[in-house]
Amino acid sequence: KVKAQTEEIRLNRYLSIAGICSRREADDLIKAGIVKVNGNIITEMGYKVQPGDVVNYGGQTLKPERHVYVLLNKPKDFITTRSDPQDRRTVMNLIAKATKENIYPVGRLDRSTMGVLLFTNDGDMAKKLTHPANGASKIYMVTLDKPVTKGDLDKIKNGLELEDGIAPVDNISYIEGKGKNNIGIEIHIGRNRIVRRIFETLGYEVTKLDRTSIA
Repeated sequence: KVKAQTEEIRLNRYLSIAGICSRREADDLIKAGIVKVNGNIITEMGYKVQPGDVVNYGGQTLKPERHVYVLLNKPKDFITTRSDPQDRRTVMNLIAKATKENIYPVGRLDRSTMGVLLFTNDGDMAKKLTHPANGASKIYMVTLDKPVTKGDLDKIKNGLELEDGIAPVDNISYIEGKGKNNIGIEIHIGRNRIVRRIFETLGYEVTKLDRTSIA
Protein backbone atom coordinates (compact mmCIF):
# COMPACT_ATOMS: atom_id res chain seq x y z
CA LYS A 1 0.00 0.00 0.00
CA VAL A 2 1.04 3.62 -0.57
CA LYS A 3 2.12 5.15 2.71
CA ALA A 4 0.52 8.40 3.82
CA GLN A 5 2.86 11.37 3.96
CA THR A 6 3.69 12.08 7.61
CA GLU A 7 6.42 14.72 7.29
CA GLU A 8 7.40 17.61 5.05
CA ILE A 9 9.18 16.69 1.81
CA ARG A 10 11.09 18.91 -0.60
CA LEU A 11 9.01 19.37 -3.73
CA ASN A 12 11.67 18.00 -6.08
CA ARG A 13 11.93 14.83 -3.99
CA TYR A 14 8.13 14.57 -3.92
CA LEU A 15 8.07 14.54 -7.73
CA SER A 16 10.82 11.91 -7.77
CA ILE A 17 9.04 9.67 -5.26
CA ALA A 18 5.87 10.00 -7.33
CA GLY A 19 7.83 8.52 -10.25
CA ILE A 20 7.70 11.62 -12.47
CA CYS A 21 11.44 12.15 -12.96
CA SER A 22 14.75 12.53 -11.14
CA ARG A 23 15.18 15.27 -8.53
CA ARG A 24 17.43 17.27 -10.87
CA GLU A 25 14.83 17.11 -13.64
CA ALA A 26 12.15 18.04 -11.10
CA ASP A 27 14.03 21.29 -10.39
CA ASP A 28 13.63 22.19 -14.07
CA LEU A 29 9.89 21.47 -13.95
CA ILE A 30 9.53 23.67 -10.88
CA LYS A 31 11.52 26.50 -12.47
CA ALA A 32 9.29 26.27 -15.54
CA GLY A 33 6.25 26.96 -13.35
CA ILE A 34 4.31 23.83 -14.27
CA VAL A 35 4.02 22.30 -10.79
CA LYS A 36 1.22 23.37 -8.45
CA VAL A 37 0.76 22.88 -4.72
CA ASN A 38 -2.75 23.47 -3.37
CA GLY A 39 -3.63 25.15 -6.66
CA ASN A 40 -0.71 27.58 -6.58
CA ILE A 41 2.19 27.50 -9.04
CA ILE A 42 5.43 26.90 -7.14
CA THR A 43 8.76 28.07 -8.57
CA GLU A 44 10.70 28.27 -5.30
CA MET A 45 13.68 25.92 -5.12
CA GLY A 46 13.63 24.01 -1.84
CA TYR A 47 9.88 24.44 -1.33
CA LYS A 48 8.64 21.85 1.17
CA VAL A 49 5.39 19.96 0.76
CA GLN A 50 3.47 19.54 4.01
CA PRO A 51 1.30 16.54 4.95
CA GLY A 52 -2.12 17.08 3.39
CA ASP A 53 -0.87 19.34 0.58
CA VAL A 54 -2.18 18.57 -2.92
CA VAL A 55 0.54 18.48 -5.59
CA ASN A 56 -0.46 18.70 -9.24
CA TYR A 57 1.62 18.19 -12.40
CA GLY A 58 0.36 17.86 -15.96
CA GLY A 59 -3.25 18.03 -14.82
CA GLN A 60 -2.73 15.06 -12.52
CA THR A 61 -2.75 14.96 -8.73
CA LEU A 62 0.36 13.17 -7.53
CA LYS A 63 0.83 10.80 -4.63
CA PRO A 64 4.23 9.90 -3.17
CA GLU A 65 4.77 6.18 -3.60
CA ARG A 66 7.17 3.75 -2.02
CA HIS A 67 10.02 2.95 -4.37
CA VAL A 68 9.53 -0.34 -6.15
CA TYR A 69 12.03 -2.27 -8.30
CA VAL A 70 10.96 -5.14 -10.55
CA LEU A 71 13.51 -7.13 -12.54
CA LEU A 72 12.14 -8.94 -15.59
CA ASN A 73 13.78 -11.51 -17.85
CA LYS A 74 12.13 -10.17 -20.99
CA PRO A 75 11.14 -12.73 -23.64
CA LYS A 76 11.07 -12.05 -27.39
CA ASP A 77 8.19 -10.35 -29.17
CA PHE A 78 7.30 -7.84 -26.47
CA ILE A 79 7.62 -4.08 -27.03
CA THR A 80 9.49 -2.07 -24.38
CA THR A 81 6.95 0.71 -23.97
CA ARG A 82 4.15 1.60 -21.58
CA SER A 83 1.53 1.46 -24.37
CA ASP A 84 1.42 0.71 -28.08
CA PRO A 85 -0.98 2.35 -30.60
CA GLN A 86 -0.90 -0.83 -32.70
CA ASP A 87 -2.04 -2.85 -29.67
CA ARG A 88 0.99 -5.14 -29.75
CA ARG A 89 2.09 -6.95 -26.60
CA THR A 90 4.18 -4.75 -24.32
CA VAL A 91 6.42 -5.50 -21.34
CA MET A 92 3.77 -3.85 -19.14
CA ASN A 93 1.54 -6.87 -19.78
CA LEU A 94 4.18 -9.07 -18.18
CA ILE A 95 4.49 -7.11 -14.93
CA ALA A 96 0.85 -5.98 -14.59
CA LYS A 97 0.33 -7.96 -11.37
CA ALA A 98 3.76 -7.30 -9.85
CA THR A 99 2.81 -4.12 -7.99
CA LYS A 100 0.13 -1.45 -7.75
CA GLU A 101 2.71 1.33 -7.95
CA ASN A 102 3.13 3.26 -11.20
CA ILE A 103 6.40 1.71 -12.45
CA TYR A 104 7.98 2.07 -15.88
CA PRO A 105 10.83 0.39 -17.81
CA VAL A 106 14.31 1.83 -17.40
CA GLY A 107 15.79 2.06 -20.88
CA ARG A 108 14.58 -0.33 -23.52
CA LEU A 109 15.21 -3.63 -25.27
CA ASP A 110 14.29 -4.23 -28.91
CA ARG A 111 11.24 -6.38 -29.58
CA SER A 112 13.38 -9.35 -30.61
CA THR A 113 15.95 -8.90 -27.80
CA MET A 114 15.62 -10.89 -24.60
CA GLY A 115 17.05 -10.39 -21.15
CA VAL A 116 17.23 -8.29 -18.04
CA LEU A 117 14.96 -5.23 -17.89
CA LEU A 118 14.40 -3.11 -14.79
CA PHE A 119 11.13 -1.37 -13.90
CA THR A 120 10.84 1.23 -11.16
CA ASN A 121 9.16 4.43 -10.01
CA ASP A 122 12.47 5.70 -8.61
CA GLY A 123 13.30 8.64 -10.89
CA ASP A 124 16.80 9.13 -9.46
CA MET A 125 17.70 5.47 -9.96
CA ALA A 126 16.36 5.52 -13.53
CA LYS A 127 18.43 8.62 -14.28
CA LYS A 128 21.61 7.02 -12.92
CA LEU A 129 21.14 3.92 -15.07
CA THR A 130 20.28 5.67 -18.33
CA HIS A 131 22.39 8.84 -18.33
CA PRO A 132 25.43 8.38 -20.64
CA ALA A 133 27.74 10.14 -18.17
CA ASN A 134 27.15 7.43 -15.57
CA GLY A 135 28.15 4.63 -17.93
CA ALA A 136 25.99 1.79 -16.59
CA SER A 137 27.54 -1.42 -17.92
CA LYS A 138 25.48 -3.92 -19.91
CA ILE A 139 26.52 -7.47 -20.89
CA TYR A 140 24.97 -9.29 -23.85
CA MET A 141 25.25 -12.86 -25.11
CA VAL A 142 25.11 -12.74 -28.91
CA THR A 143 24.52 -15.58 -31.37
CA LEU A 144 25.51 -14.87 -35.00
CA ASP A 145 24.65 -16.54 -38.30
CA LYS A 146 28.31 -17.56 -38.78
CA PRO A 147 31.58 -17.77 -36.81
CA VAL A 148 33.20 -14.44 -35.94
CA THR A 149 36.85 -14.17 -36.96
CA LYS A 150 39.49 -13.12 -34.45
CA GLY A 151 40.29 -10.15 -36.69
CA ASP A 152 36.69 -8.92 -36.57
CA LEU A 153 36.60 -9.46 -32.81
CA ASP A 154 39.64 -7.15 -32.51
CA LYS A 155 38.02 -4.55 -34.80
CA ILE A 156 34.95 -4.46 -32.58
CA LYS A 157 37.06 -4.22 -29.43
CA ASN A 158 38.97 -1.25 -30.86
CA GLY A 159 35.71 0.57 -31.65
CA LEU A 160 33.94 0.53 -35.01
CA GLU A 161 32.88 3.67 -36.83
CA LEU A 162 29.08 3.59 -37.24
CA GLU A 163 26.79 6.13 -38.89
CA ASP A 164 26.30 7.86 -35.53
CA GLY A 165 29.94 7.76 -34.41
CA ILE A 166 32.44 5.40 -32.82
CA ALA A 167 30.92 2.47 -30.90
CA PRO A 168 33.16 1.93 -27.85
CA VAL A 169 33.20 -1.62 -26.43
CA ASP A 170 34.41 -2.38 -22.91
CA ASN A 171 35.03 -6.08 -23.47
CA ILE A 172 34.31 -8.77 -26.05
CA SER A 173 35.20 -12.46 -26.30
CA TYR A 174 34.09 -15.86 -27.50
CA ILE A 175 31.85 -17.69 -25.04
CA GLU A 176 33.82 -20.58 -23.57
CA GLY A 177 32.50 -23.99 -24.49
CA LYS A 178 30.43 -22.73 -27.44
CA GLY A 179 31.11 -22.19 -31.13
CA LYS A 180 32.75 -19.03 -32.41
CA ASN A 181 29.38 -17.67 -33.50
CA ASN A 182 28.58 -17.13 -29.80
CA ILE A 183 30.02 -13.90 -28.41
CA GLY A 184 29.90 -12.11 -25.07
CA ILE A 185 30.06 -8.31 -25.32
CA GLU A 186 30.11 -5.65 -22.59
CA ILE A 187 29.20 -2.04 -23.39
CA HIS A 188 28.05 1.05 -21.52
CA ILE A 189 26.57 3.02 -24.41
CA GLY A 190 22.82 2.84 -24.98
CA ARG A 191 22.32 3.89 -28.57
CA ASN A 192 19.51 2.37 -30.61
CA ARG A 193 20.13 -1.25 -31.77
CA ILE A 194 23.82 -0.72 -30.99
CA VAL A 195 24.82 -4.38 -30.54
CA ARG A 196 23.07 -5.50 -33.71
CA ARG A 197 24.53 -2.62 -35.72
CA ILE A 198 28.08 -3.37 -34.52
CA PHE A 199 27.93 -6.88 -35.98
CA GLU A 200 25.90 -5.92 -39.06
CA THR A 201 28.64 -3.45 -40.02
CA LEU A 202 31.03 -6.41 -40.43
CA GLY A 203 28.52 -8.55 -42.33
CA TYR A 204 27.12 -10.68 -39.49
CA GLU A 205 23.45 -11.24 -38.71
CA VAL A 206 22.41 -11.47 -35.06
CA THR A 207 20.09 -14.47 -34.69
CA LYS A 208 19.75 -14.26 -30.91
CA LEU A 209 20.47 -11.44 -28.47
CA ASP A 210 20.18 -11.82 -24.71
CA ARG A 211 21.08 -9.10 -22.18
CA THR A 212 22.32 -10.94 -19.11
CA SER A 213 23.42 -8.07 -16.89
CA ILE A 214 22.90 -4.35 -16.33
CA ALA A 215 24.86 -2.24 -13.83
